[in-house]
Amino acid sequence: MCGIVGYIGSAGKTVNVLVEGLRRLEYRGYDSSGIAILENGHAKVLKSEGKLDNLLKKLSLTSFNGSLGIGHTRWATHGIASERNAHPHVSGGTAVVHNGIIENYQELKDELKKKGYVFNSDTDTEVISHLIEDFLKKGSSFEESVRGTFKLIEGSYAVAIVSEREPDKIIGVRRFSPLILALGENENFIASDIPAVLPYSRKIIFLEDGDVAILERDRFRITDLNGHEVKREIFSINWDPVAVEKGGYKHFMLKEIHEQPHAVLDTIRGRVSEEKGDVYFEDLENVVNGIKRIVAIGCGTSYHSCLVGRYIIENISKVPVELDFASEIRYREPIIDEGTLAIAVSQSGETADTSEALLEMKKRGARTLAITNVPKSKISRESDAVIYTYAGPEIGVASTKAFTTQLIVFYLLSIYLGRYTGRVSDQEGRRFIRDAFRMPQLLEMALKLDQEIKELAMEFYHYRNFLYLGRGINYPIALEGALKLKEVSYIHAEGYAAGEMKHGPIALVDESMPVVIVAPRDGIVYKKILSNLQEIRARRGKVILITSGEEAHELNGQIDRLIKIPDCAYMLSPIIAVVPLQLFAYYIAVYKGTDVDQPRNLAKVVTVE
Repeated sequence: MCGIVGYIGSAGKTVNVLVEGLRRLEYRGYDSSGIAILENGHAKVLKSEGKLDNLLKKLSLTSFNGSLGIGHTRWATHGIASERNAHPHVSGGTAVVHNGIIENYQELKDELKKKGYVFNSDTDTEVISHLIEDFLKKGSSFEESVRGTFKLIEGSYAVAIVSEREPDKIIGVRRFSPLILALGENENFIASDIPAVLPYSRKIIFLEDGDVAILERDRFRITDLNGHEVKREIFSINWDPVAVEKGGYKHFMLKEIHEQPHAVLDTIRGRVSEEKGDVYFEDLENVVNGIKRIVAIGCGTSYHSCLVGRYIIENISKVPVELDFASEIRYREPIIDEGTLAIAVSQSGETADTSEALLEMKKRGARTLAITNVPKSKISRESDAVIYTYAGPEIGVASTKAFTTQLIVFYLLSIYLGRYTGRVSDQEGRRFIRDAFRMPQLLEMALKLDQEIKELAMEFYHYRNFLYLGRGINYPIALEGALKLKEVSYIHAEGYAAGEMKHGPIALVDESMPVVIVAPRDGIVYKKILSNLQEIRARRGKVILITSGEEAHELNGQIDRLIKIPDCAYMLSPIIAVVPLQLFAYYIAVYKGTDVDQPRNLAKVVTVE
């Protein structure tokens, strides 16, 4: 996620509003920043890679005195983190800042190049400024040019735009990415989130998809893309800045759990062709060509995503997968050669054990692929190729949305490998991709269990030990559920493959040991796990069953609590099944009064071995 701030009002206030607004959006994560200010009818632009302090150093060496401007903090998606790729992007006298992903940018870029437009960055955003400039050259007004541009653009966007042609306006456009207006006295603001503008105004308008906002110093209008005016409610916001940064949620963890539908969609979008049944990843063909096997490594939650990834890849693309803890693989003699693809998974891309293990496998001849959420991170730089999860910054230490986006990446990778080797047909590819596109909606449905899980947590938070069981592809979800509970609530919990229960863990089962069973309906695995359920009940264990299907309620008399999740394709069921476990861990931690976002002894990025 990136940050956007725009201001129109007093010339002596513009720079301070933009800089302080960007600072209040730092929590979103960023790798570069920039501002554009219209001064005497001309756009002055300043950009810098790295922290906002780098931009401030440049600002101290120059002067800006314009009465309107836009600012941006960038989280790299298209194009590496660099000053060249930082926003704003300018064409002629039009400056643009943008959050989101333009799906058809390559097609638009090719057309613009034919017209003679020169691209100075690797970003998708630059097509916006060139398209607007192209309309302006044809005689369209600033507003008409913006509307015409966004009728051509496909994807997600929150955009703020200024132009030398009409230097008394800021125009904002929104689709799928948040954008707000804040209203003042002889001044107005636009931003991607409320913290940026809260010190200046509590009168907030939340733009909706397809809205075009035209801001002037003392007035504003909102239209649709056809120019028809629309009315939006003005809200009075009384939140404190810290609460606002969490989007109204009590903790970042809960906010990030609820962001998963959007994060998963962002990770899929722009990478697939449902019509062809194909998946597209940059620079991956040479890396996967001729591979005989995969070795996947990770730590903690990322290791659990590797476990799920093994099930998916072996099932769909028929490539054998071995996996290990990144912290352990160097202490044996793994069989690694040039036919091995080593996949390193890390949310931050900076995990020391994972980085060292990756380098060791590279020395042994393996081709390397990173799956990470952070562009330009250590592991992404060290790998032959990288697939980014577009989860956006994850602030809570206990990983949630990064995990589910890692799972969808493994799913897309398995389709890619299957199509590349010919083991997945066109028809199968189309079906797999359709199933993937269902996930955001199914995640929304799973999140509607929030209140039910909250009540469940109230009932069980005083227990001191939990056992989590799963079979097949959802065995790793049992591990992940247990890990989440340990991380944030400090309650002892163990995850096991359900078939292993009789080989030790069953000795622990009694009325003081709740057992969480993860069992989406899928035929043979589901039937097998029901026998585990009976064994637990025979020993007076308390059973919480997470399952799917219309027949689930038939089990009500055999279990203590039933959590019914939406039904979906078996290979994607872990993405849905993990949601109630995340919520369960969260609410138990809340009832116990622990520090949910920063649990004791844990760090978001582990940079030591």
